[in-house]
Amino acid sequence: MPFEKLGLAPAIIQGVKAMGYLEPTPIQLRAIPLILAGQDVIGSAQTGTGKTAAFALPILSRLEHHDPRPRVLVLEPTRELAAQVDTAVRDLARFTNLRVAVVYGGVGYERQNQALRTGTDLIVATPGRLLDHLQQGTTRLDHIQYLVLDEADRMLDMGFLPDVRRIVQKCPRQRHTSLFSATIPPEIDALAKWALVHPQTIEIGLRRSPAETVRHVIYPVAEEQKADLLLALLDHVNYDSVIVFCRTKHRADRIGHVLKKNNHAVAVLHSNRTQREREQALQGFRTGRYEVLVATDIASRGLDIADVSHVINYDVPQHPEDYVHRIGRTGRAQSTGDAFTLMVTEDARHVDAIERFIGRKVERVKLPNFDYKHSLLFTEQRPGELAAQQRSIRGVRLSGGGYYCGPVRRRRR
Repeated sequence: MPFEKLGLAPAIIQGVKAMGYLEPTPIQLRAIPLILAGQDVIGSAQTGTGKTAAFALPILSRLEHHDPRPRVLVLEPTRELAAQVDTAVRDLARFTNLRVAVVYGGVGYERQNQALRTGTDLIVATPGRLLDHLQQGTTRLDHIQYLVLDEADRMLDMGFLPDVRRIVQKCPRQRHTSLFSATIPPEIDALAKWALVHPQTIEIGLRRSPAETVRHVIYPVAEEQKADLLLALLDHVNYDSVIVFCRTKHRADRIGHVLKKNNHAVAVLHSNRTQREREQALQGFRTGRYEVLVATDIASRGLDIADVSHVINYDVPQHPEDYVHRIGRTGRAQSTGDAFTLMVTEDARHVDAIERFIGRKVERVKLPNFDYKHSLLFTEQRPGELAAQQRSIRGVRLSGGGYYCGPVRRRRR
């Protein structure tokens, strides 16, 4: 079904065509008619399925003309996601007189105050900075007609749910509400029951396993050798661009420093970086100025980063869903990619949870010519499992002992 048959406003259809969209994605096809009809919606869908347009197109169509009082509020968990949604909404609304303001922390208040004073139809915001504006009286939510809670499970993970509840309470009771989340844990289900009225639920492409275009393996290693193994992998692997995921901001800073000392072009991305630093890191990584991006899970969802050839989990993620999201940063748009996970003894239960979640065992492999210290992880596998793993990845067969030797060339920019 083309966009023209979904009941969208003509000016919004113009915006869709200008962006080059030819036909709606599954979540757009199902969500747009429901939102146009005034139904509250719960959308369970992965990043990259077209969620932003799924809520933005029908809402923009219903607004019609500019009103200086905010009528739409879109809450996002991170500055990067807020900035991306702001850009997408502006593009879709380019043939209207509707105004959009984006509100997030890490930057000054002056430009945001000016946008809010001038009058805006739609606010895209992160919870903390929006509460600051509400407290300062620079904006009000008493005319909100459409509320969108986007990436709700990430807001849960980042501890924002109390702030989200405070914001929802400041919106009119009579409103349309949409909630989008990759997963619906009990806390998000409870939020939905409290904030939404008789919602329609849409489930699209709920992924429990990595894409077939991603080859992923685990490198067991002693904790004290993790940094050395990371450096050895980067020296051996034939890569174009790499995202290295760390569990904490401190660890990301430390690993970024180690890589820079070893002559890698590195950017670091986490929530303690200023907005300018984060934008420079992302732009530099996209353009090739940086070949390695060291990041926390802030980069695992939502960010527009294409053509990532490799993902390395320096730390095993503690939630199985995050494993799928992290390694999903490579192998996108039908291209192939590789994902490596460094595993220490203390990670065993998290790896077990990941393997149960994706329904398969992930190969344990060993880098050749690396001077490993002994680890109990090397004796974990049963003999029968090794024979079942005799397959090749990128044309290199498993070596004696059952461990994959990995790519052995590195392409420098």
